[in-house]
Amino acid sequence: MKLLYEGKAKKVYQTENDQEIMVYYKDDATAFNGIKKAQIVDKGELNNAISSIIFTYLTEHNIPNHFIKKISEREQLCKKVAIIPLEVIVRNVVAGSLAKRLQIPEGQIIEHPVYEICYKNDELGDPLINDHHAVMLKLATYDELKSIYQMTKDINHLLITFFDQVGILLVDFKIEFGKDHEGHIILADEISPDTCRLWDKETHERLDKDRFRRDLGSIKEAYQNIYDRIKN
Repeated sequence: MKLLYEGKAKKVYQTENDQEIMVYYKDDATAFNGIKKAQIVDKGELNNAISSIIFTYLTEHNIPNHFIKKISEREQLCKKVAIIPLEVIVRNVVAGSLAKRLQIPEGQIIEHPVYEICYKNDELGDPLINDHHAVMLKLATYDELKSIYQMTKDINHLLITFFDQVGILLVDFKIEFGKDHEGHIILADEISPDTCRLWDKETHERLDKDRFRRDLGSIKEAYQNIYDRIKN
């Protein structure tokens, strides 16, 4: 199959069907816009499994997305989309860059979830922008942003419930959207401990990529913990 794209954590291949792609999950781990790099054994398999379970759950709850099926330990079959170059970030609890930027202690519950968008541009370091910037850059229209925010709100509510049922606090997460061949906006990319901050509800143990970012160790074990909780 033809390699269409290789990112920090995944490879994307064209299949025989023009409207479908195969997504291959790698063991590579990166942080701080690629400055910190490593390989974590079996991370790709775990992220593929976790993301497949979550996308299946969202599909069952009528969230349009690119996921079709998991086809191997590291591979998913997905709908081909034109990615909208925006990262949508949802914050339910203060952590990470928000805490640093606004000097607020990590762990503070946010009464009304905060929604942010970043311009997906590696050369610029994926800068934080607002809706007007996005429209100015022709990344999306105001109507498209309205649809994206509504879908994001619905996804957040569903994921909070999904993780709460297995004793996990959904601190924050980032998602991406794309347009299918009919021009419909649908959820794409992945949802995994690479893209979410996930804390144990009782202990606030970090079970996500922060273990890599902050040199906390036991990275694979944390991802395995998430998979073990949600697999049933």
